[in-house]
Amino acid sequence: MKRIEAFDKSRALSQRAHELIPAGCHTYSKGDDQFPFDSPGFIERGSGCYVTDVDGNRFLDWGMGLRSVILGHAYPRVLEAVHAHLQWGSNFPRPAPVEVELAEILVDLIPCAEMVKFAKDGSDVTSGAVRLARAYTCRPMVAICREHPFFSFNDWFIGSTPCNAGVPEAVQALTVKFNYNDLQSLERIFSDHPGQIAAVVLEPVAFESPQAGFLEGVRDISRRHGAVLIFDEMISGFRFHLGGAQTHFNVTPDLATFGKALANGFSVSALVGWREIMELGGIKHNKPRVFLLSATHGAETHALAAAVATVAELKEKEVIPHLWRIGSRLQQGLKQLVQRFGLDSLVEVAGYPCSPLITFRDAAGGISMPLRTLFLQEMIAHGVLIPWVAVSFSHGDAEVQLTLDAAEQALEVLRKAVREGSTDRYLAGPPAKPVFRRFN
Repeated sequence: MKRIEAFDKSRALSQRAHELIPAGCHTYSKGDDQFPFDSPGFIERGSGCYVTDVDGNRFLDWGMGLRSVILGHAYPRVLEAVHAHLQWGSNFPRPAPVEVELAEILVDLIPCAEMVKFAKDGSDVTSGAVRLARAYTCRPMVAICREHPFFSFNDWFIGSTPCNAGVPEAVQALTVKFNYNDLQSLERIFSDHPGQIAAVVLEPVAFESPQAGFLEGVRDISRRHGAVLIFDEMISGFRFHLGGAQTHFNVTPDLATFGKALANGFSVSALVGWREIMELGGIKHNKPRVFLLSATHGAETHALAAAVATVAELKEKEVIPHLWRIGSRLQQGLKQLVQRFGLDSLVEVAGYPCSPLITFRDAAGGISMPLRTLFLQEMIAHGVLIPWVAVSFSHGDAEVQLTLDAAEQALEVLRKAVREGSTDRYLAGPPAKPVFRRFN
């Protein structure tokens, strides 16, 4: 197979973008510093699990819109629903029926959902959950899981990262961290800040599996100390189970947030939770009013219609079992290749089949951005875009095999670099960088 190395139009467009747009894009995870130099800078179109860049290069896509495209790009049933609603208009001076329709669907599916509030992105609904928790408990502080990389672009979370420029120190001090699978670290937070913790925020599952009793323990500790338990299900929602990871693990939080896969790439997020807490953001009570979420474009009808169609497809086609099967095949194949090339200590294939993870480490056990970048570069050269693994309904056995064929070539290059002790001779540009860093 001829290597893909022509990205001239992408590079020219990137120069223009950086003159006009901070970071050259609108999501830091899509930035130039997150990918190899030899990579598609701009995607023009997609179909199923394949995308084409502005240079005409076609790639098998495992990134799938930051994990938001669970069915496939330009999925017919979703597009038909969107088109039907667009013909009637997309935004009105009063609510549209589809808002109630989707809310009823989610209340039926998700254990903790007695009420629902929609928005456009995960950051806003998760921040809305924190605001509700603070109002409900009359407390200021938030405990978040240290290992989980992103909860919101709002101050309460960003202030806890190395990218805290612009966030007042007083706000930074209101967020504290505990460790996943470490109940004692959570207990210490409540001991160190008695009567101050409004909410405990975590993904029910992310990079590692919850140990037996951990999620139950988090729920019990939160209840005992009067804090609101919030599950961020942006990624886990609709991949582990139609009712979310809270259904898969049988642990129900007080509030939860969903997005990404909810509308197959269209902009819809949802805050769901118990009525007693959610109603604080309503207008039928005599308590202090919580200005929860209020956005002009928060309930555009075509996006909500996309969510209705997506959830219907998830139900009717048994999409989630398909994700588990294809993800398992990919994991097994990659693990075999890693073992064959003797890279077991440096390349780890982990996670759940519905949400696989590939981690690259250096000899000391730390994260290796050079090895990760080299792998991405070589996979791209062989027509596979795999910044992370987000299995979709459009991925099948043929795509798994194509990926394994490319990975065989990529891991051969990694083995050479490891033997030589450096990736310098093989990388076309600098290694990718962590998103959260103090300086560029």
